[in-house]
Amino acid sequence: MSLEQKVMGELKTAMLAKDEKSLRSLRAIKSAIILAKTAEGAGGEIKEEDEIKLLQKLVKQRKDSLEIYEKQNREDLAEKEREEISVIEKFLPKQMDEAELRTVIQKIIDETGASSPADMGKVMGLANKQLAGKAEGKTIAAIVKEILNK
Repeated sequence: MSLEQKVMGELKTAMLAKDEKSLRSLRAIKSAIILAKTAEGAGGEIKEEDEIKLLQKLVKQRKDSLEIYEKQNREDLAEKEREEISVIEKFLPKQMDEAELRTVIQKIIDETGASSPADMGKVMGLANKQLAGKAEGKTIAAIVKEILNK
């Protein structure tokens, strides 16, 4: 079942339940899917890895907004962003915890022979491919930097 089909099913359920929090988030996902499908060169289809990237982008946008709202003490807006993040994250694969990430990243570093911070780009390229959808890029970068700086 594609992401679009899952979202449409959830959207119907949320509409029947009159769940405004979920409706807002699901409509945002649906809109992003439609934009991606109609983008030039997309051919009306989205690959699964592109769906994951799309969802991660939506979560990142909301986390950035959440950070701004919290700095400005706008709890009303911050709460809406938190609600939307929780709904969107339901469609993402399970995120890896830090210990699992460290293990995978250490393995990548060993495979590439990276030994200094100058090798970070090489490691990040492989890490982002292997961990796509399973961890945030910012978290991956922080762990890679920490390990390479030892």
